[in-house]
Order: sequence, then structure tokens, then C-alpha cells
Amino acid sequence: MFRGRFEHTIDSKGRISIPSKFREVLVDRYDERLVITNSYDGCLVAYPFKEWQIVEEKASKLTTIKKETSDFLRFFISGATECPIDKLGRVLIPPVLREHAKLEKDIVLVGTLKQVEIWAKIRWEAIIARAQQDEGGVREVLAGLGL
Repeated sequence: MFRGRFEHTIDSKGRISIPSKFREVLVDRYDERLVITNSYDGCLVAYPFKEWQIVEEKASKLTTIKKETSDFLRFFISGATECPIDKLGRVLIPPVLREHAKLEKDIVLVGTLKQVEIWAKIRWEAIIARAQQDEGGVREVLAGLGL
């Protein structure tokens, strides 16, 4: 499982370094292929290829008659790009995905169990501040999990 958060930078070519802790999870449980796509939160989401196959399988069962489903497929699935990790532990983020997430220099990689979120640092700071202000909502979720 992916956990923790790591601050990095994105280079001028659009490459980011995958933290060694995340690479260890990939090597132990998956392979070194990531599928990266848009998220509705303004970040990118990177799935190990095996986990992405589960997403595609579930998405393929959705009916496209509903507008919301078509919108989801157009946004989330169409943005998906397989991004292999190079020998130096970096992955190249395609320009259209960098633009969506506003990735310019400082970034934060966040482990969220089965996937990794890739945030522009300024957006991450805003989203985490908002989460801290919604303490009651977070506590409600935790209580629902029995934690």
C-alpha cells in the first residue's frame, strides 16, 4: 500500500522522481508501470497497472446512456496514459496532464493506499488546509470506519 507524502520538483522536461518507498511497493506488489490520469480534485492520480486494470474493468460495465457516466469516461478514462518508470526512478508526465494539475515546479506525491496522487504544492497546501478545517467531517468518516 502507498502511504506518506513526499515533496519533490518536476524538471523542465516534465519528469518527476517516484519516491523510493513508492518504488518499493511497485516492485514488491506490482511492476514498474503506472497509469496516470486526471482527477476531479485538480491533481493527477497514478495507479499501478494492475490496479488500473480493475478501474477499467469496473468502468467498462457502466452504461453510457447516463450523461454523468459519459462525462466521467471522457474526463477520467480518456486522460489515462501509461507512464513507465525509467532506470533513474523517474516518470514523464504528459503535457496535457501537467497542465490539468498545474504542475510547474514544486510538487507533492501522496500515497492514498492503492494509488498515488500528484499535486502542485500550492494546490496541496490549499486542499490540506480545507481538510483540517472540516475536522467534523473527517471524524465522521473515521467513526464510520470504526477508527
